[in-house]
Amino acid sequence: MSIQSEMNKIGENAQTAAFKLKLLPTKKKNDALLEMADALVANMPQIIEKNKIDIANAEKDGLPKAKIERLILNESRINDMARGIRDVATLKDPVGEEVSMWERPNGLRVGRVRVPLGVVGIIYESRPNVTADVAALCLKSGNAVILRGGSEAINSNSIIADVLSNAAINAGIPENSIQLIKNTDREFVRVMLKLNKYIDVIIPRGGAGLIQMVVQNATVPTIETGVGVDSIFVNYDADFEMAKNIIINAKTQRPAVCNALDKLLVHEKIKDEFILFIIEEIRKYGVEVRGDDETRKIVPEVIPATEEDWGTEYLDLIMCVRVVKDIAEAIDIITKYDTKHSEAIITNNDEDSQKFLNEVDAAAVYVNASTRFTDGGQFGLGAEMGISTQKLHCRGPFALEALTSTKFVVYGSGQIRE
Repeated sequence: MSIQSEMNKIGENAQTAAFKLKLLPTKKKNDALLEMADALVANMPQIIEKNKIDIANAEKDGLPKAKIERLILNESRINDMARGIRDVATLKDPVGEEVSMWERPNGLRVGRVRVPLGVVGIIYESRPNVTADVAALCLKSGNAVILRGGSEAINSNSIIADVLSNAAINAGIPENSIQLIKNTDREFVRVMLKLNKYIDVIIPRGGAGLIQMVVQNATVPTIETGVGVDSIFVNYDADFEMAKNIIINAKTQRPAVCNALDKLLVHEKIKDEFILFIIEEIRKYGVEVRGDDETRKIVPEVIPATEEDWGTEYLDLIMCVRVVKDIAEAIDIITKYDTKHSEAIITNNDEDSQKFLNEVDAAAVYVNASTRFTDGGQFGLGAEMGISTQKLHCRGPFALEALTSTKFVVYGSGQIRE
């Protein structure tokens, strides 16, 4: 069978499953999710063994530490995956929700209700936990899903997808609701991107290279997620202890993720005292610091920052520091270099905090909090497909409600148009 024929079959099966999925009652979907979560935990030893193969291959192939860190599965992470699925089961089912209803002068009642998107395709790298998150979200929102993970995680993704699919089918979910493309030939991706007849939306989740490849080659509608060049601006009136805790958390709590801190902007009024203080503190966590000329005058041993540094997503224990004259310059730099993901200001000034919130164009903008909170679970949305950095069809954590669209429903009593 040719790759095109194989993908057509996968697409056709997904479309058939999607038609049945959209009609399922909430309880049946929730019961299936709970069984899927239990199955992950029950199969934990086998999942970890398959993951070890991927880790060994990744190390052998010389993958960057950041990618290997994302790839690792252990007991804690698998329990987190199961917990995430259970959390999705507790969320309100968006399918069938009446968004609005109004009556026209001729007596027609016109309304909008939520409906599934249909068949969702996702192409992702490194993180096998995405397999579980996406499967759960798509099932709860009544969508069939076609998964295509990276070759570096093929063994982990395969067993997770099999465990989840089998548990779902046993719970009465239509067969082929969850499908993983297990062939790592990149030609499958090329064909998937043009499978308009069957796939309603493609979501790329990974690095800039993957996202741009998908956006530039897909004929299926695409929603971008992932790339985060994130900054924190420390205003002249910031509390130093608060700033320290937020910066350390944003940079070091999990540096290989898209909502981790990359760039620190410091108001010139506090540069001498704060930069010395924060660099001393952040270095205790093994963070490499790069800085502009003003920063290096204060701490000479800081590595000189290049133009490229200001727009780099490090995904590692690296941070660049830059002095700015005021909040306006901070916003200008964020606008020029960052990727509209997550931005924060640390300040005690209500006027400046509102200016930052109003003028910074990003999916999530924070006042006095870590950028690490940009996450579906942390926002109370359950698991997520990723963080959308575009404005259509959703923005921010791409969670349950964003996996639906709406359709108009019209109730009449014999009206005809004149």
